Amino acid sequence: MNTRTLSIPAANGGNLTATEFRPSTTPDPDTPTLILAHGWTLTRASWELVVAEVQSHRAVRVITYDQRGHGRSTWGSVRSQSIKGLADDLATVIAATAPTGPLVLGGHSMGGMTILAYAGAHSSEFRDRVRGVALVSTTASIDGRPEVRGEALAMALAARVPLLRTGMFVPGRVLRDLNFGENPDRATVRDMTRLMGQTSLATTGRYFASIRDHDETESLAEFADMPTHVLVGTKDKLTPVRWARSLHDGIPGSQLTVLPGKGHMLMHEATDVVADAIIELVDQS
Repeated sequence: MNTRTLSIPAANGGNLTATEFRPSTTPDPDTPTLILAHGWTLTRASWELVVAEVQSHRAVRVITYDQRGHGRSTWGSVRSQSIKGLADDLATVIAATAPTGPLVLGGHSMGGMTILAYAGAHSSEFRDRVRGVALVSTTASIDGRPEVRGEALAMALAARVPLLRTGMFVPGRVLRDLNFGENPDRATVRDMTRLMGQTSLATTGRYFASIRDHDETESLAEFADMPTHVLVGTKDKLTPVRWARSLHDGIPGSQLTVLPGKGHMLMHEATDVVADAIIELVDQS
């Protein structure tokens, strides 16, 4: 891949690390830039298989980035970040990497929540420039999620421990069971659980409240007439099918793809399906 690493100054002294994936041939001038946002405890690397698949079929420029506090992106002076704050970070990434021209946005899990919040908080830019959205294993709200006893306290304590890694306290088999569906590729499970395990325990804890309080139901109105793909696995324990159906119902004209036996990590469990959805959005733009 022809790539370039970018360092993007962000609000409150933060710094966002991004990767630009340049296609092997020059894109058509009207081809949108694809910008992809990753999920909680992951990094921009979680999108690499999809990027490779998309670029093997289409000459499209792609930007991935580490969300604040993840991977190589720093927190800055803040010690928490709402999903709306992540939307502002996305706006910063767009301004730095694709200041003009059409866009297609893709978000996985918390990355999808980020895009929903971006649509609400930056509605003019969203409506003017975005030509399509892929929402992968995500939701507009976690309303109805049963509260796990002691979970909030454990996450609050985790948020205060910046030097330790999630993998020191959460076994790989637990991460596997939470994130993957039936018969996942062993190498993929190893790589992704290692990636999650390397995330700071503080980052894991700090975003728990952000996700708990996330509600962008009103932002769905911004998706009117916006080509949108909603994808979910039937074995997704983190963002279950009922939330994807609610998201689909809230975006008239959106396409819902439910994948039997797949879990939360669709970029790895169903790379071709996710890539095909994105390619369709690029082609429609």
